[in-house]
Amino acid sequence: CWRTCPKKFKMVKVWYEPPPYGPGTSLNRPAYGQQVGGTQLIQQLSRRPQGMLIAGALVTFSAIAYIPIMVRESRQGLPFTISPEYQAAQRAYMRYHNMNPIFGISSKEARAADEAH
Repeated sequence: CWRTCPKKFKMVKVWYEPPPYGPGTSLNRPAYGQQVGGTQLIQQLSRRPQGMLIAGALVTFSAIAYIPIMVRESRQGLPFTISPEYQAAQRAYMRYHNMNPIFGISSKEARAADEAH
């Protein structure tokens, strides 16, 4: 088309340069997530890899969530539902009512395994 097209229809190369702070931003306003006068900690955390931050947050919140469980265990001991007598009674109840008869406690394999003990 370069030789056959009229001069007014010739194609022009256009170089696209994305905005400096990513798509959806512009030059006349600050970038998203960057605040003037933000704390040094926030700026350092924003520069770290996301996977490391997510793993750290997950570990921190898991430790915080375990604190009430740890306090309860130290005061009251383990729940009564963990005792072997309670679990044996629960298995007997489930077997009597034929709960989960295909793959569970009432299946032939589970009954044979319990009778072997």
